[in-house]
Amino acid sequence: MLLVGAILAPGQRTVSSTLRVAGLSQERRFVNYHRVLGHAAWSGRAATRALLELLLDAFLPAGPVLLGLDDTIERRRGMRISAKGIYRDSVRSSHGHFVKTGGLRWLSLMLLVPIPWAGRVWALPFLTALAPSERPCRERGLRHKKLTDWGRQLVLQARR
Repeated sequence: MLLVGAILAPGQRTVSSTLRVAGLSQERRFVNYHRVLGHAAWSGRAATRALLELLLDAFLPAGPVLLGLDDTIERRRGMRISAKGIYRDSVRSSHGHFVKTGGLRWLSLMLLVPIPWAGRVWALPFLTALAPSERPCRERGLRHKKLTDWGRQLVLQARR
């Protein structure tokens, strides 16, 4: 119920707005929802596995599994955003016009499924990783990884 509310909630996705959108604004024990999200130990891998299994059961009961990779830039500003970098904005750039933008670069692994009623293939993301630029890696003393290295790691995680 919280996941559905988080998807449908406009603006900030707080627990209160999620409950309101899900029709649970009059819930007597709404503090329990806060407790679950704030104190429980969450495993990203377990959530990814559960989501992938649900997607495979719903959309691909048999047949080959096709995966796609795509990167996107989340435009973020501020001194506390430590992994931000400057990247080429593929949406606003063209062959002859180069536009750069600052933010966080995310790499998403998606399940590619044909949706019969839509008449096309949809990309349903189930695993996402932050792929920082060289500068934040250098500042933290970490080795910089290319997008292809990140993509390889994501595919290996999905394979496991």
